[in-house]
Amino acid sequence: MEKMLDENIRQQVREFFEALEKPVQILFFGADDKSVCQYCEETRQLLSEVCELSEKLELKVYDLNENRELAAQYKVDAVPTFVILGKDGDTVTDYGIRYKGIPAGHEFTSLVNSILIVSRRDSGLSKETRQFLKTLDKPVHLQVFVTPTCPYCPRAVVLAHQMALESPMVEAEMVEAMEFPELSDQYGVSGVPHTTINFGAEHMVGAAPEHMLIDHIQRALAKN
Repeated sequence: MEKMLDENIRQQVREFFEALEKPVQILFFGADDKSVCQYCEETRQLLSEVCELSEKLELKVYDLNENRELAAQYKVDAVPTFVILGKDGDTVTDYGIRYKGIPAGHEFTSLVNSILIVSRRDSGLSKETRQFLKTLDKPVHLQVFVTPTCPYCPRAVVLAHQMALESPMVEAEMVEAMEFPELSDQYGVSGVPHTTINFGAEHMVGAAPEHMLIDHIQRALAKN
C-alpha cells in the first residue's frame, strides 16, 4: 500500500513531534478480515507512518480476537481501536485515551495533538478545570463522535483527552460516527462533534469550551 502521508505532511509532523518529551506507546487492536473491519488496514498503516516520525513513539499491533484478555484490560470491544499510553521504561500508564475508528481528514490533527499531550504528561487545562477534576469521585466516560470532514471535531476530541489525562476518573474516546453507525444511532448522533457523557446521561453538540463541558459533566453526574 502506498504511503498515506505525503512528504510535506510527514515533515510538518516531524517538526511538531520535536516537542515530544517522554515516550508514548500506542496499542492498536484490529482484524484482518475486511468484512469485519473495513478500515483496520488503513488505520494500522496510518499509525505506523506516524510512529516512524519520532523515536519516542512505539506501536504495538494486536488482533482483537486473538488478544481478548489484553483488549478487555484496555476496555477495547470493537475494531479498529487504539489506546495511547505513557511509557516510562518497562512501565506503561493508561490515561483512558482511546480512538474508535480511523482518525482521518481533520481528525488527524487530534491524533498528533493527543500524542503530544500524553508525551508531555500535562493536560494544559485551566487551573479551574484541573481543580474540578480533582474533586471527581465518580467515573466519567466521554465519547466524542466525529467525521473526517468536520473541522471543529478535533478540538472536542482533544479537550476530552485532556480531561482524561488530568483525571484517572475520566475516560475519553473518539468515535468515527460513520464507521460505527449503530453506536451513532444509539446516542442519536445527527451532527458532529457530538459528545456523549456517561453513556447517554448527557449530550453536548459542538466544540465547546472547557467550562461548558464541565457543566454537562456535572449534570450527568447529578443523574447517577
